[in-house]
Amino acid sequence: MLLDSASLYYRAYFGVPDSLRSPQGEPVNAVRGLLDFIARLVTDHAPDQLVACMDADWRPQWRVDLIPSYKTHRVAEDPALAEAGAEETPDTLSPQIPVITAVLDALGIPRIGVPDYEADDVIGALTARATGPVDVVTGDRDLFQLVDDARRVRVLYPLKGVGTLQLTDDALLTEKYAVTGAQYADMAVLRGDPSDGLPGVPGIGEKTAARLIAQFGDLAGIEAAAADPAAKLTPTQRKRILDAAEYLAVAPRVVGVASDIPLPDLDLTLPTEPLDPMALEELAARWNLGTSLQRVVDALAHHGTNT
Repeated sequence: MLLDSASLYYRAYFGVPDSLRSPQGEPVNAVRGLLDFIARLVTDHAPDQLVACMDADWRPQWRVDLIPSYKTHRVAEDPALAEAGAEETPDTLSPQIPVITAVLDALGIPRIGVPDYEADDVIGALTARATGPVDVVTGDRDLFQLVDDARRVRVLYPLKGVGTLQLTDDALLTEKYAVTGAQYADMAVLRGDPSDGLPGVPGIGEKTAARLIAQFGDLAGIEAAAADPAAKLTPTQRKRILDAAEYLAVAPRVVGVASDIPLPDLDLTLPTEPLDPMALEELAARWNLGTSLQRVVDALAHHGTNT
């Protein structure tokens, strides 16, 4: 089970009341919400391995070099933060992120971030190397590109908390988007994504993109058809695709996960007891993590008795 950590703690931050505070009055809603998510996921799905995948770089320069508008609107407005490439995050969320990493480390839950890469890339690399089934837990639809029924890779997409998860496989993608997981990235390239600053091909939305993929197989097939006067494309579609050639030459690298990145050699086994109980006790008291932390510890222990 691979956690898209930032996606989940953002959801926790906005879904859990900020009345949850430390003894000093600091908000801990993202921390406690993420812990509740993890406890529920371990209890409901009993993974053998669990990895918290992190954004070592939420907006890698190599992606920006390819598409300069990539995530531009998310860059912090404060000039000093913007110059450092910081992401715009709510004032009361940023201080909770170091607490989250400290708690994960004390629990012994493996945490992986790779310099110059996003959590999506870490998830892609771990998925590519997995020899058994993989569940990716994310609120980011971009990772639907990893869905692969043959390899038993699916995405657990939270609809409400993590109690209600959309179990995303090829059948569901075909039903909802008329593409498979293997075709999803091509559709995303054509459609674009304003939330990531990806322009897409002007005039080609999700449904047209899916129809073109069904007709010509993949992005390369669509581009070949646009260059072939005999191919069955409308003049407008042909012009739009040809005009977007420069974008289409680089967008697949930006949209696709970089699954061939170097990964640290870690034991990914789900722990059955905290790695550092004393540090965990101190964190629980300092940040008032209470029942949320206890639920995770109990879920890990219960998993241990069932394996």
